Amino acid sequence: MEVRAFAQQEIKPVASELEDKETFSAELTRRMGEMGFFGIQAPRELGGRNLDTLSYIIIVEELARVDSSQAATVAAVNSLGIAPLLKYGSEEQKKRLIPPLCTGEKIWAFGLTEDNAGSDAMGSETNARLEGDHWVINGSKTHITNSSSEISAGVTLQAVTGEKNGRKRLSAIIVEKGTPGFTTERILGKMMWRSSDTGKLFFKDCRVPAANLLGEEGQGGRIMLNTLDSGRLSIAAIGLGLSRGAMEASLEHAKQRQQFGQSISKFQAVGFKLADMDVKIELARNTLYNACWRKDNNMQFAREAAISKLYTSEIAREIADEAVQIHGAKGLFKPHPVERFYRDQRLLQIGEGTSEILRMVISRYLGV
Repeated sequence: MEVRAFAQQEIKPVASELEDKETFSAELTRRMGEMGFFGIQAPRELGGRNLDTLSYIIIVEELARVDSSQAATVAAVNSLGIAPLLKYGSEEQKKRLIPPLCTGEKIWAFGLTEDNAGSDAMGSETNARLEGDHWVINGSKTHITNSSSEISAGVTLQAVTGEKNGRKRLSAIIVEKGTPGFTTERILGKMMWRSSDTGKLFFKDCRVPAANLLGEEGQGGRIMLNTLDSGRLSIAAIGLGLSRGAMEASLEHAKQRQQFGQSISKFQAVGFKLADMDVKIELARNTLYNACWRKDNNMQFAREAAISKLYTSEIAREIADEAVQIHGAKGLFKPHPVERFYRDQRLLQIGEGTSEILRMVISRYLGV
């Protein structure tokens, strides 16, 4: 209830204006930090709340019920920023980098996608060579969340650090903001998540200490893919929250809208749409919460995360579309939230594993 109240009282009143102006709000991000939405699963000694996966997912879900942009900021910091640092970082790295991320004073990015590398993570061209006690990085990343705002603190990136048996040797390296040779550029003109921070990253002879290696050299691919397994749960949570927001708005509108002498909710054509929404949301919730339960109980959950992310992103598309249909012309215009829900859902079938890639992942578990 605390998260829902915050979303209703502090995010909803400004969501349309921030979205319309493509404004990333550092102030709102800090407020979410004060509320404890960052570092949810980090230990208390690092400034976190030491809660379980399900608690984290419900927070993201409740934020997305009102605004996917703010939910995306929270999800990216927790799943893509803090999580790999917490799991693979040295004690020095964790103590230095994680505390300010837990307060919302700083945010962190995850640098995987490039112009020629996305679904094909092995296609990374950004490279790093070891010169003495420093990595020298050259290359670029694109479409990176939390990477270009004034409170962005840095990025964990994947870079090619050599070859082994004819294959690229991929490593994860930490690059902090302000490092010479590291520049960012904000990407504007987005269809969705317009008040989240998305940017391009450029590295030109960027030198970072050898100690900025995250985990071991050559472990980068595994770090990135393991991070995405958990990250898919948060994307599913955004889809679930968005679907709930779209359905609730549709139900309210259907009860209020009068046609032919009665509310349109009384017409079977509309009632069945709402019933189908309810069924899909219930199934999506059960699938997602089951994956979270498996993760929290140290069980294999990669397959379940893929299923949850795939299903939830697909039903978010269907529910957002039907929500516009129920609202009619009203749902096509800003600042109605249904218009924003319809656009925001589109990324869900692309980010952190496209629907096509996820079907490949699931099919491999079937031995196909």
